[in-house]
Amino acid sequence: MTTPHLIYFSDPMCSWCYGFSPVIEDIRHTFGRALPIRLVMGGLRPGTETPMTEEAKLEIADHWTHVHEATGLPFDGSGMSRPGFVYDTDPAARAVVVARRESEEIAATFLGRTQRAFYAEGRDVTTAQVLGDLAEEVGLDREEFLATWASAEAKEETWRDYAISQRAGVTGFPTLVAGPNAEGVYGVVTRGFAPAEQVVGILREWLDRIAA
Repeated sequence: MTTPHLIYFSDPMCSWCYGFSPVIEDIRHTFGRALPIRLVMGGLRPGTETPMTEEAKLEIADHWTHVHEATGLPFDGSGMSRPGFVYDTDPAARAVVVARRESEEIAATFLGRTQRAFYAEGRDVTTAQVLGDLAEEVGLDREEFLATWASAEAKEETWRDYAISQRAGVTGFPTLVAGPNAEGVYGVVTRGFAPAEQVVGILREWLDRIAA
């Protein structure tokens, strides 16, 4: 993509990315298709196999408290509280990648819906059942979606996203990058959470500069 756009390194099971979701919605509302957003899955905890301990759940819940205090977004920990819960972020990330095959806009909508399901509604988004339900909610064919989601090709595509994130030097989520400018250079808009007014202001200034 040679026209100005954003690259959003995210993860559907990253609490600060959930906190950043209203910012992404503000960007989409403010700039629309004039500033498209390309989603790249960062790979927060892909391939985790060990069930969470109670101590780990308490530590995660403490992070969620910080996100709630900063953003006001609701949290419901029941999706994580069930016995034997494995905090494997790969199933949900792969679901976003499958949604992205339809369009970046659908992928962004699906990402936000998955975040709300996990964090605000306490649903287990590591399961095919829940992910299929969410896909259907955003207008995707459930059976086709789940068949693609379970495929080796979708798994490989998702792990390519993780590799892109690593090669780009992304060490935390959310990370938002904008580009290219006249020299073809990309720049970081924010590493980590930032409020909407700050991010939208930065993007307005950047677009004014490259248009001048």
